[in-house]
This record gives sequence, C-alpha cells and structure tokens, in this order.
Amino acid sequence: MSLSIFFQNLINAISLGFLFALIAIGYTMVYGVLRLINFAHGDIFMMAAFFVFYTMTIFSLPWGIACLVAIVLTMLLGLSVERVAYRPLRNAPRISSLCSAIGVSFLLENFAVVVFGGRPKSFYCPEFFTKTFILGGVRVLGINFVTPLVSIVFLSLLSYLVYRTKNGLAMRAISKDFDTARLMGINIDRTISFTFMIGSGLAAVGAILWASRYPQIWPFMGVFPGWRAFTAAIIGGIGSIRGAMVGGFLVGFISIMLVAFLPELAGYKDAFIFIALILVLLFKPEGLFGEE
Repeated sequence: MSLSIFFQNLINAISLGFLFALIAIGYTMVYGVLRLINFAHGDIFMMAAFFVFYTMTIFSLPWGIACLVAIVLTMLLGLSVERVAYRPLRNAPRISSLCSAIGVSFLLENFAVVVFGGRPKSFYCPEFFTKTFILGGVRVLGINFVTPLVSIVFLSLLSYLVYRTKNGLAMRAISKDFDTARLMGINIDRTISFTFMIGSGLAAVGAILWASRYPQIWPFMGVFPGWRAFTAAIIGGIGSIRGAMVGGFLVGFISIMLVAFLPELAGYKDAFIFIALILVLLFKPEGLFGEE
C-alpha cells in the first residue's frame, strides 16, 4: 500500500471515528445519569435525518437553517421519549425500563415506515461536502474535513457544559450517587430530561454528518451506526465521555483500516469489532475508561 493511500484511509478513519464518538456519547450520557441503555438512540438519530429532509422539502428552508431546526426538534423528541417512556418507570424494576426502551425503538422505526415510507430517499448536502481535494497525492472529500471540525466544536461545548456549568455538576452528581444528589436538592427529573436532550442533540448532529457522508436516508438507517456506537461506548467504558470518544475512534479505525489493509476480510469487519469488544470485556469488564 502506497503512503498516499494509507493517509487517505487514515483521514477516512479519523472522520468516521469522530462520527461514532458523537453518537456513542449519547448512549454513555444517558447511562451515566440513569444507569439505563437508551436503545431508541439510534432511531432518534434516524428521525433527525428525516427532520432535515422534510424541513427542506415542505418549508423550503436553506440547508443550514433546516439542520438547526432538526437539532431542536430532535432534542424535543428526546425529551418526549424520556417523559413518556422512561420517567414513569424510574422506580420500576430494570427489566421494565429495558423493555420500554426496546419498545420505543420499534415504535419509532415503524412510525417512520408508515409516515415516511420504506424506500430510501436522497439526502441533500452542500457541494463542499462532496468536493474532492487533492493534498500531496491524497484525495480527501470535503465531508472528511467538516466532520472532525464540527465534532471537535460540539465535543468541546459538551466538555464545557459537563465540567463548567451547574447542570453539568448536577449530571456528574447524579452519576455518582442518585439518592444523595436528590437529598442535596438537585432536581433529578429536570437533570435527566436535560441529559436526554443533550444526547439527542448530539445524535442529530451525527445524523446530519452521517447522511451527508452516505446521502440516503431510510427508516432503519439508525440500526447500523447505533449498534456500532453502542459497542464503542461499551469498549470505552459506558458512562465515560472520554471512553465513548476513544471507543468511537477504535471502531472507526477497525471499520476503515481492516478494509484497507486486508480487503479479503472486509466482509468480517463487524466480527472484528465484536472481537475487540469481547476482549475488552474479558480483560477489563468496565471498559477502557469506565469505573469498576
């Protein structure tokens, strides 16, 4: 493999890694404060892509404004899911919340099939995203420049929110001790709803970048990136934002580099991702950066 092809694949891997990290953080934030896996996260991701599509189609809004509207709508959808499906079961056995999460996932998928149709739809993205740049013999799509920059901006904002604001302090307190945080006067319901909104907003950003990278959307488009991001969150340590980022990069590198270096094993790349997951769980069950 030539050096230029290696760097081309490296850039693709970094871009995809950032994308998985954005989605994985949504899983890890909800688990961190609620100790619950939000299995509907991948389908909230899917709904965000359709929000952009129909906001542009019906209201003829510019792409950038449509994306902002879609992010807000997705955050409200995340809030609604938490209020309807999770909050009433907060004191119920864990299995009840798990069943509710899976039910919401099926509901959103089938809602999208009935309302939006099962046929894939073309997703508009700016011309810059599909433009090819040649840098020293390396061919790079514009989306591979945009994804890391956008991801860094949103991850930096998330880091500021979690570690420099009162809401972030409340989220970290709940993640450490639910009952003590309640006794200290923290509004548990409001903080959990806020966490769902932030996680859903990051899923919306990931959906826009994903649909710009693979410009087709359909009701089950969230399954593939959702499960990979979930795997990334577990590898990094579910509940750890830093772990979700590292896990996202690891999954992105395996997805791209395995195909680049061992094309004959390209069909088994998902198997290698889950092998990495199994090895982490065997030797460090809490994940790379998770707490015991």
